[in-house]
Amino acid sequence: EWELLKPVFEPEEPRGRGRPRIHQVRDLLDAIFYVIRTGCAWRYLPGDFPPWETVYSAFRAWSAKGCFEQTHELLVREWRVREGRDPEPSAGIVDIQTAKTTEKGGLEVTTARSGLVVESAISS
Repeated sequence: EWELLKPVFEPEEPRGRGRPRIHQVRDLLDAIFYVIRTGCAWRYLPGDFPPWETVYSAFRAWSAKGCFEQTHELLVREWRVREGRDPEPSAGIVDIQTAKTTEKGGLEVTTARSGLVVESAISS
């Protein structure tokens, strides 16, 4: 599995300037998957993962670069090939659901006056 995801999160191109990486990319991904799977807050990551600030920072950077979308597309293609299908779908389905409303529209009907007149108790 890691060999399939590695090119998306750890490209062969040089990283450029900056501090050398302290934590392995796979450890950061494992921590992100843990948060997604368990629903825990970033701050409550168990101690055997990298610090939550580092994990969250990697998540934000990878999200901005579209790495998770690339991963999804890659896994879908891989699954289709495994099932003996063409990697790219040949058809798509669009499902549209329509909700009916009144002729006037919902807001006008619910806010219209009822016709009941309430007289003021204060006389002039």
